[in-house]
Amino acid sequence: MRSSAGFTLIEILVVVIIIGTIASIVGINIVKNLEESRIQTTRIQITSLGSGLKLFKIKNGFYPDTDQGLEALISAPSVGREVKYSGGFIDGDKIPPDGWGNKFEYIGPDQAGSKSYEIISSGPDGTLQTEDDISSRD
Repeated sequence: MRSSAGFTLIEILVVVIIIGTIASIVGINIVKNLEESRIQTTRIQITSLGSGLKLFKIKNGFYPDTDQGLEALISAPSVGREVKYSGGFIDGDKIPPDGWGNKFEYIGPDQAGSKSYEIISSGPDGTLQTEDDISSRD
């Protein structure tokens, strides 16, 4: 009688399948949490940009027009109404992108149909006017 030590091929395959199943479950949860964190980051950025726009309005008496855009928060606009500008209205020297690296869309009160504004992220698909857009009006 010969005694063999070790695992059989079937035992090794069962362990590999179990490890693969666990890895796929963990991977799906990580991707799901990553997407949720990008959404939350984008909502926080929209709120921060909105705070900058409110400071802009306090100083100038109006929100920037659509042509002036969010860039009016970091440098004096060269188009539209004249603004009182003595530095930025947000931290940094550029407008941050959304959670997916896309630029925010700004619609000023001149086109928003109200006395306010709208800031829009195109969301995960990067396309505006789809159901995954994130707006300051949400």
